[in-house]
Amino acid sequence: MTKTFIKGNYTLSTDKTKLDLDAIHHYLTRSYWSTGIPKEVIAGAIEGSLCFGLYHEQEQVGFARVITDTSTFAYLADVYILKPHRGQGLSRWMMEVIMNYPSLQGLRRWMLATKDAHGLYKKFGFTPLEKVELFMEISVPNIYLQE
Repeated sequence: MTKTFIKGNYTLSTDKTKLDLDAIHHYLTRSYWSTGIPKEVIAGAIEGSLCFGLYHEQEQVGFARVITDTSTFAYLADVYILKPHRGQGLSRWMMEVIMNYPSLQGLRRWMLATKDAHGLYKKFGFTPLEKVELFMEISVPNIYLQE
């Protein structure tokens, strides 16, 4: 079941059929967190995630996806709003919708990684890892730039 939210001339929708894969790829492949990511990898990530597309009239101007089991855990990823649409409270609105989304209530843990948006996420209860020693990772920097 898809949901749609409206704020002025902007629409936020969970309808994956509305997503503009080319626009998402154009942004993400140039982002610091997924430089060079192939379009087919993004398509697979979208398929396995709860996605939120942000639209100004019919143009996609933002995106976020939540990787989740909808019971215990969620990882917020690939959040962006195009520069011409920033400064209008859209990031905050998108986060309010995501954090209040019905199937994402009652989760034991939310996670995300950010280089420069700590202030936004702090408003929604995100904090640095409390017990860093509990967490481990496998990190493959620049995986999409390798031949």
